[in-house]
Amino acid sequence: MKRSRPDVFSRPVGRLDFFLVFFQAIRTGAKFLSFAAGFAADNLLADTNGTALTAPPFPDAGVSLLRVTGALALVLGLFLGGVWLFKNWQRLTAQRGRQPKLNILESRSLGARQAVFVVAYEQQRFLVAASPAGVSLLSHLPETDAGTADTLPPAAGPMPFGQALAQVLKRK
Repeated sequence: MKRSRPDVFSRPVGRLDFFLVFFQAIRTGAKFLSFAAGFAADNLLADTNGTALTAPPFPDAGVSLLRVTGALALVLGLFLGGVWLFKNWQRLTAQRGRQPKLNILESRSLGARQAVFVVAYEQQRFLVAASPAGVSLLSHLPETDAGTADTLPPAAGPMPFGQALAQVLKRK
């Protein structure tokens, strides 16, 4: 009875197999590039008369250090800018000028870690308590009509400087 050899491709390929093949390909490519670079350098350093050319002198160390430092600063700036964009993407893509539907109209602290909030969602209002044990609904408050919902001050974010200055000047 002849025993058949198991087919290598019949088993599932794991991550380790993929990485081994990937790194083997990189190693082979690096060997080829090293050979090609050596071959090209031998041909470039030889003059047409057969005499060897000398390598060009190194640039000034100060200029090289400045270029490397500038390139590092550019790469770090791009990286940090990308991280900032990744973290703040939702804030940048939010529609400007649209009032949020969910607002905290008022809040009062009751102790070290307890507070009561009046929360509004569209025309509905709720009295909510927050404590270390969790958040609980205390009661439904009367609904606001569409006219008073527009006059409620927006709770999200600080007031613009011009509006705050106008309010202060109006009080005097």
